[in-house]
Amino acid sequence: MNPGQEAIVSQQESIKAPAPEMAGATPVRETVVTFECEDGFPLTGTLFTAENGQNSKPSVLISSATGAPRGFYTSFARALVENGSRAVLTYDYRGTPQSPRPKGWTQRINMRDWAIQDMAAAMRRLDAEAPGHEMAGVGQSFGGQALGICGDPQRFSRYCLVASLSGYWRGTDTPWQNLISMNLVGLPVTALFGRTMPFMGLGESIPSSVFQDWTRWCNHHEYFFDDPQVGAREGYATVTIPLLSVGMTDDLWGTPRAVHGLLKHYSNADISEVWLSPDMTTEPRIGHLGFFRSRFRDTLWPDIIDWVLEHQPVTGSQ
Repeated sequence: MNPGQEAIVSQQESIKAPAPEMAGATPVRETVVTFECEDGFPLTGTLFTAENGQNSKPSVLISSATGAPRGFYTSFARALVENGSRAVLTYDYRGTPQSPRPKGWTQRINMRDWAIQDMAAAMRRLDAEAPGHEMAGVGQSFGGQALGICGDPQRFSRYCLVASLSGYWRGTDTPWQNLISMNLVGLPVTALFGRTMPFMGLGESIPSSVFQDWTRWCNHHEYFFDDPQVGAREGYATVTIPLLSVGMTDDLWGTPRAVHGLLKHYSNADISEVWLSPDMTTEPRIGHLGFFRSRFRDTLWPDIIDWVLEHQPVTGSQ
């Protein structure tokens, strides 16, 4: 349905129980945590740590794609800990089912606040687990866009952007479908129900106000970079850390032109780029969301995990 990001996360798949520990793997503890943003909005997350508490590699914050619940990233988070990460935090953005609007909250829920408020709060919560410890980041789609407006991108030593792109509708391989479905279907439906609905194929429900912001950005050739309330141009210019952009060759939304439409704004960062293809796996498709599915644990994940935790070069289509 949409040009900017995510769509179609099966609720059943996203919340299924994690796979059993592999033989010899580091036992992983999962703890549900709650924490507040600077403006007082409460968020829910899951903290992953080693049972023995002896891991020393960077902590990792995983920031979701739009409509993707934090449970979608459980297997990858566990794999990071099994490979030595000190702690991994996944979290749900404000207004989504697991981080709902609190009683009495009357302020508008803005999509920009998923980065400015929510990501910033998640960084502080992860830092509190091991103050001052090295921190890396992984962001899928919107989670990669959010880095430039989170307020403190330099807290990360490096950041991996998975299927992250400029959401301008013309940059995708399904432009007219996206334009029509967002403007002629999505806006009326969300205005009526106050949220996105399951039949829209967007994964978890998001507030109508967020969908309105997202649609407005996707209608503009510079996405959110000309929105003065976001401040993206200024924020992106402050990012100087190493970035790894991971694209999928069969991603209808994250096309090379859409990905480069985002990366050009990280003008002061050291950017490496890799494109993953289904030919690298035994599966017929990866797609926009597929990278984090556990079936790619042994094929697509190892090089990316090595880059996130140890800054090792990534092989593949450059």
